[in-house]
Amino acid sequence: MNNIVNEDDFKYYMQDIERYYFGARYNYQELLDNEMVPFKFKTIITKYLKDDVDYDTTLESHLYYLTKEGFDYKIYKQLKGRIRVSQYKNPDKKEKGFKEKIYTCEQLSSIEPEEKERLGMIVRELIISKLALFAFSV
Repeated sequence: MNNIVNEDDFKYYMQDIERYYFGARYNYQELLDNEMVPFKFKTIITKYLKDDVDYDTTLESHLYYLTKEGFDYKIYKQLKGRIRVSQYKNPDKKEKGFKEKIYTCEQLSSIEPEEKERLGMIVRELIISKLALFAFSV
């Protein structure tokens, strides 16, 4: 049974002094259509990510299967991308409940999909550095 009441609760954009935060249920087309998303990030999507990922792909799905071999990985690494996930508190003992953890792109992409499934990993949010976005040359 699906307990998600409103899918839009996981589609959000926020920022603070250092970072941008994107809800992982956004797909790339929705990010491009959102007037609040920084123009430079939209440019990176249309100029660099369009060849590696379909615009209908959600951030959640793309980041879950991100590998170190792709150009998309290099982009998120340069943007100092971090990924907030929910995962089982203790997957070996099947303890109920989830905990939140933030991974770097390097850390998350080094975990095999089978291990992510064992951990009950759910991608919740993409976090990128404002300074890294500012320094990214398009």
